[in-house]
Amino acid sequence: MKTATTKTAPLFLRKFGPLLGAIAFYALIMILRSADIINGYYMQVMLFAGVNVMMTASLNLVNGFTGQFCIGHAGFMSLGAYGSAVITTLVFKGTSVAPAAQIPVFLLGLLCGGIVAALVGCLIGIPSLKLKGDYLAIVTLAFGEIIKELINCLIIGYDENGLHFIFNPAGNKTVDDLGLSASGTAIIKGAQGATGTATIATFTAGFILVMITLIVVLNLTRSRAGRAIMAIRDNRIAAQAIGLNLTKYKLMAFVTSAALAGAAGALYGLNYSSLQATKFNFNLSILVLVFVVLGGLGNIWGSLVAAAALTILPEALRQFADFRMLIYAIVLIFVMLATNNPQAKAFFGRLLPHRRAAAEKED
Repeated sequence: MKTATTKTAPLFLRKFGPLLGAIAFYALIMILRSADIINGYYMQVMLFAGVNVMMTASLNLVNGFTGQFCIGHAGFMSLGAYGSAVITTLVFKGTSVAPAAQIPVFLLGLLCGGIVAALVGCLIGIPSLKLKGDYLAIVTLAFGEIIKELINCLIIGYDENGLHFIFNPAGNKTVDDLGLSASGTAIIKGAQGATGTATIATFTAGFILVMITLIVVLNLTRSRAGRAIMAIRDNRIAAQAIGLNLTKYKLMAFVTSAALAGAAGALYGLNYSSLQATKFNFNLSILVLVFVVLGGLGNIWGSLVAAAALTILPEALRQFADFRMLIYAIVLIFVMLATNNPQAKAFFGRLLPHRRAAAEKED
């Protein structure tokens, strides 16, 4: 006869197991860092893995749970990165950030990056979400490339007279054309990118942001709105027949995804002293899409593992020099084959307590 304890344990692990595991992972990394077993370079790699986890979870909200097809997610990331760079540089006027002010400045940059991306996501989503499938993919792809090119045309600076900017599509103007005073500072220099950004992002900040992202996405998908979003994905006609506002719920998921991608961009931007728009190109959008597909559409935890593992893997294989990308490609192919194999799915499914219990009931 099963006791109450044996029934409660799997439920407890299902609810709090991932959280406890994440906290244990963070504590382990910080212990290894304090003992100099992990150097600063690998802390940077793990921070970038956190950025990719945020990007993957946010894209999965659109491609996995909503059933849309977006391949321009790097555009939202670039908006967050440049938005945070501009606001933090304006506040601190190119000077270093005092330790006591780093948290407020980081939060300001994060908030600005997320809001800018959300607003643009809303403007893009209202007309484009009436499309679906390949048509939406083309629109979002074009959006990502347009954002990159627009940023390359911007020259922005400030001095005691305020903010100065030039839109330079011809590419024939420089920072000198801003007319800044001797004490002025250029923030964005066109194709040269942004410089003088406050480098205040840390592994701890990245870990907290990843946890917030997962909480937001998981709570949204388990809410009433989330069930409506998945109903639209599963059967659009039936969802419309029962009175669901398709545009409202799709826009909700799209804007939330854009805001989280903007926050990921802010985390990325505040980790480097300079930014180039070419970093946020089509290849980055495709890479995030690969993480989503490998982790599983609609599977947030799978996306987390895929993004983290495939970000760290190339660095772990760096000792193999020219062969590391070949090994990386072979691992990608193997993972794709394994995740689409019924026997492999059944095996890994039994490793999870709640799925194992369900399988035992069926047996």
